[in-house]
This record gives sequence, structure tokens and C-alpha cells, in this order.
Amino acid sequence: MKKIIVEAKNLKKKYRMSKTNIVKALDGVDLTVMEGDFSAIIGPSGCGKSTLMHILGLLDRPDEGSLTIDGHDVSKLKDNIAHKIRAKKIGFIFQGFNLIPTLTALENVVLAGRYGGLKPKRRRERAIELLDMVGLKDRLNHRPNELSGGQQQRVAIARSLVNDPAIILADEPTGELDTKTSLEIMEMLKKLNREKNKTFLLVTHNLEVAKECKKTIRLKDGKND
Repeated sequence: MKKIIVEAKNLKKKYRMSKTNIVKALDGVDLTVMEGDFSAIIGPSGCGKSTLMHILGLLDRPDEGSLTIDGHDVSKLKDNIAHKIRAKKIGFIFQGFNLIPTLTALENVVLAGRYGGLKPKRRRERAIELLDMVGLKDRLNHRPNELSGGQQQRVAIARSLVNDPAIILADEPTGELDTKTSLEIMEMLKKLNREKNKTFLLVTHNLEVAKECKKTIRLKDGKND
């Protein structure tokens, strides 16, 4: 039986822009992600997609509502505990890759393993294994500026997997890539979902990307649409 990886209920988040301007970024969002899901969050600009992703990734907190990640109630955790759960339970893939420019591909992935608590020998072995899996065995010692956009995103995918997270959050994972490379990256994510049962939740404004997902979650004005 599949287990629930993410369950959010009635998430609300407001931002005070000024004394008279309060923006409701989220206004009661409900969300359930099951193990093995490959889902997309879609909606118009300003609908709350990024805010929701930040809250699900424990990078921000809701003002109201409940959130569980892989069985852990994370709604009101202290920052140090949230950091530990984020490092072990959540993998991230970003539009801009977010690789450390002074580190090699191998070092970028190893560093994520360090944050996740892997022992030095295991984190290096795991990083090499994953970079080989994403087709970068011959690019281990290349820095980001020596890699194409698609190769950088492959490093980011390997990094997101290093701690064997319960869920991988992908924020516009093809947004900086050309059409051909975007298709290649989506095929890689789908293969990981299909063959490794990895759970993915993507945020995208690209309907072609959303069509590749098994499920879509629509937001409008900070609410489920």
C-alpha cells in the first residue's frame, strides 16, 4: 500500500507589504502527495506556487494550517530540526541549478551528502554512483562553468538524490533549458519515477511540462482551483 509522503491542510500565508497592503499568498491550500507520485503544481503568475513550494521544502512556514512530511509533523518545527528533516527527507532541483561555482560536480553532490549526514566514504561513493547514473561519469571534476546547462541540471538531479529523500521538489526544472535539453531532463525524471519509484512534485508554468506529469494540482489566487 502506498504511503502518504506529503499532506498539507488549509495552508495559509500572508505577506505584509505595507500597513495597508497585505497579500494573501496562500489562502487555504490542501495537498496530498503519495509515494511514487509524479505531480505538477500549475497556475498563473502570482497564484502562490512559489510560496507553496517554499513551505513544502521547509524554507518558509505557514501562518496557519498543518503539514506533514513522510510522517513528520513539520508545521511548527524549530529551525535546527527543520534543517535536519529538509536535508534528509527533501531533495531540491532549481531552475537556476544552484550549484556552488567553486566546487566540481563531484564536490557539489558530496556536499549535499555531508549535510544529509552520510559518512565521508559513503557520500563520495554515492555521489560517483549518481553522477554516473545521470551520464556524467567523465565530468566528475568539472566545475559548473565548464558544463552545459543540461549537464548542470544533471548534477543538480544527482545532488537531489544523494540522501535518498522521500520527495524531490523541482522548481521550474526546465526553465533555463532549450527544448531538446528540457525533453531530456524530463525523460530522466520520469525514468527515476518509473524505475526507482522516486516521488516528484514539480512547480511549472509550462503546460507541456505539466502534461508529462501523472497528476496536476491547480492553484488560483492562493487556493486550490
